Amino acid sequence: MAPLTLEAAYRALKGGELVPVYYLTGDDDILKDDLVAALVNAAVDPAARDFNLDVRSAADLDGESLSNLVETPPMLAERRAVVVKGIEQWRAGASVWKVLARYLARPSPATMLVLVQSSGEKTNAATAAAARHIQVDGLKPEQAIRWAVDRAKRAGVTLDPKAAAHLIAAVGADLGHVAMEIEKLAAASPADAPVTVDDVARMVGIRSGETLPDWVGAALARDIVRGVRLLAVVLPQTGVNGVRMVMALGTAMTGTRFARSLLDGGSSPGAAEGAILRHLQAARPPQIGVWKDEAHRWVTAAGRWTAAELDEALRALQQADRSLKTTGVTEEEGILTSLLLRFAPTRAAA
Repeated sequence: MAPLTLEAAYRALKGGELVPVYYLTGDDDILKDDLVAALVNAAVDPAARDFNLDVRSAADLDGESLSNLVETPPMLAERRAVVVKGIEQWRAGASVWKVLARYLARPSPATMLVLVQSSGEKTNAATAAAARHIQVDGLKPEQAIRWAVDRAKRAGVTLDPKAAAHLIAAVGADLGHVAMEIEKLAAASPADAPVTVDDVARMVGIRSGETLPDWVGAALARDIVRGVRLLAVVLPQTGVNGVRMVMALGTAMTGTRFARSLLDGGSSPGAAEGAILRHLQAARPPQIGVWKDEAHRWVTAAGRWTAAELDEALRALQQADRSLKTTGVTEEEGILTSLLLRFAPTRAAA
């Protein structure tokens, strides 16, 4: 059976559905922590958690201690919860796996067991088959914005959605990094005033209009002067380097080439946007903005390029990527400036 998505898991939880065993896998550990908290909140009354909630690292458990945890009945409550994190730390063939297999065959209805696997680890097929398997991967861009707003609310501040969008554009889609910046904002902001775009800009040191997506937008628009100016601002930002900039632009340029093909094939701009959006929904590429907005941007940008020009731009990006990976950091700005100049619509413009 295919694993549940994060959205489906929350829908089931909202509908009051709880099962005895959950198995959480996927690449986003902070979203797993959020889901674990939601499961525990649904299963165990806060007043009863001192006696009915155990959160343990798998590295600290052997077969006997795991058996004791899952077989202990709840105390003065309907249900208890056991959360075991990092189950990939159990060695293959260890006795703890046999204990777990026996329990999964007949789990206690009075215990909710949540097994959490760290990112980057291979799914255990037997566990996935016996438990409610939930694959926890990254959020869609619009979901990430809502997540940031909700995270700020839990931290005690009101984050304007536009401010949340700027925060994610400025620091990237790594939710762990976004959460750290929200904690800083919460510590520095009054609780009765919403956090604005300007507040975020002051805190992270990146103004609106000076982010990596803004640089990509300038390159797609073939606005070389703005692109070169932004390059000097964006490249020194924390977490940004030449290779990351080329990768971000490469994704957008590929999308623009796809848009150009659709338009050349007779699609209207609206139909082209719809086709691109469907592909984005299927592929779920990371590190780009709101998919609907990106589809519109790529179709709009396609009007400024011919198919041959886009093909040449993609070759130039590939060459820049190779150059960046074989040269020093001090040469990155020069390589990227030369790349932008190759995008100029005419030699005179360059």
